[in-house]
Amino acid sequence: MTKRSGRREGSTGRRLLAVPAVLCAALTLSACGSVGGRFETAAPTTATSPAKPNRTVAQTPASEREHERILSSYGGAYDDPKLEALIGKTVDRLVAASDRPDQAYRVTILNSGAVNAFALPTGQLYVTRGLIALASDTSELSSVLSHEMAHVLAKHASIRDDKARQAAVVTRVVTDMSNDPDLTALALAKTKLTMASFSRAQEFEADGIGVGISARAHFDPYGASRFLSAMERNAALKAGKTSLDPRAQDFLSSHPATPERVQNAQNSARQFASPEGGERDRETYLAAIDNIVYGEDPSEGFVRGRRFLHPKLGFTFAAPDTFTLDNTAQAVIGVREGGTQAMRFDVVRVPAEQTLGDYLNSGWMEGVEKASTEDLTINGFPAASASASGDQWQFKVYALRFGSDVYRFIFAAKQKTTESERNARETVNSFRRLTLEEIQAARPLRIKVITVQPGDTVESLSHRMSGVDRPAQRFRILNGLDANAQVKTRDRVKIVVD
Repeated sequence: MTKRSGRREGSTGRRLLAVPAVLCAALTLSACGSVGGRFETAAPTTATSPAKPNRTVAQTPASEREHERILSSYGGAYDDPKLEALIGKTVDRLVAASDRPDQAYRVTILNSGAVNAFALPTGQLYVTRGLIALASDTSELSSVLSHEMAHVLAKHASIRDDKARQAAVVTRVVTDMSNDPDLTALALAKTKLTMASFSRAQEFEADGIGVGISARAHFDPYGASRFLSAMERNAALKAGKTSLDPRAQDFLSSHPATPERVQNAQNSARQFASPEGGERDRETYLAAIDNIVYGEDPSEGFVRGRRFLHPKLGFTFAAPDTFTLDNTAQAVIGVREGGTQAMRFDVVRVPAEQTLGDYLNSGWMEGVEKASTEDLTINGFPAASASASGDQWQFKVYALRFGSDVYRFIFAAKQKTTESERNARETVNSFRRLTLEEIQAARPLRIKVITVQPGDTVESLSHRMSGVDRPAQRFRILNGLDANAQVKTRDRVKIVVD
């Protein structure tokens, strides 16, 4: 979460509809990746990290703008020479094995804990450090890179744009010529379905092409199915944490369900090798990712248990005992166990001359009870509160001025109770400045690669994990272990440490 005027103006300019504004947790699938999110990320100050310095990719004004937007959205580039060298060698092998060895690629590692990867038509590939941390060997990473290369080789972006333009023409003609609302709705639904199916077909095609490229580069072709499974398990863990299932996609989602893709990737791999064939290159991979930053970058705000801390801006607050917190691209979202209560924390722009009480009653949220507005002081900071009502939810809203910024807490409860009121009040009252010691101690979590010793178990090793919830489940996912698998002496495994 950082201060960015454009986003803050946007959040105050929209009216908040009762439930969606509070409970939308930004747990969506984007690009070719899995789930992930951050609050707000600073404009990047670091340069991009090409996989190989002399790799030349054609630049266009549009691709440069998109590149800058991606960097801004994902926390800038992540600078790690060991990883860049590994990715560079991997891309070289994949390019040589592809049908277009003349196509140039440039890989940027993004400084984001989200699990994601995507490509621009020019050959610019992007992979987050969150995805790199989740993969267990080079063959799994190669499956991601070759999948994105396949999108470029198959010109999927151009085909999708052409299809979108055709769909726009159809939609315009139907809506302009028809006065029958049912006919119009049916035509639009068919157009949307065609677009969605087309995009799903592209994903399956890219999986198949990518598996073939990896296999011809002598990587284990089953790396794709293993990593897709890891992404699904990671998404399920995320869903359990927030009580919001990120895989519960709309039927017309542009990405197929992960189990379908796993089966498709396995079928493609069988054409090239047995399940034990191909190079995984696990030891080299683990050596390259040892000490990589894991999860959120503390400089942009991060969650530790029930507490949210922002060292750069210098504040912290704690959610109630029964809540879990998620730092998303739009806000910090909290959900109570069972889903009967939720909270949202974000930053908004309020003119210095406008009182916080006037802001709460300015119309940005529907159903505010003006008579409930109250001016407050919270830990020395000017603040105001108000109540609001919706059809199914009751709201308590706080605005708090901290320096030149105004922070907003929005609490929602299906029923207004003593507990829900206490939860809101205690959370807001926990908002305070961080001490200098706390700011200095705020360091990122990192992946540490260790060797399994005699007597070590999944349970004992997971107890060495720091700063993560459900450590045993997370340990299994990070190390590609199913529910019944055990570690073996002298195995190299990943743990999360601070």
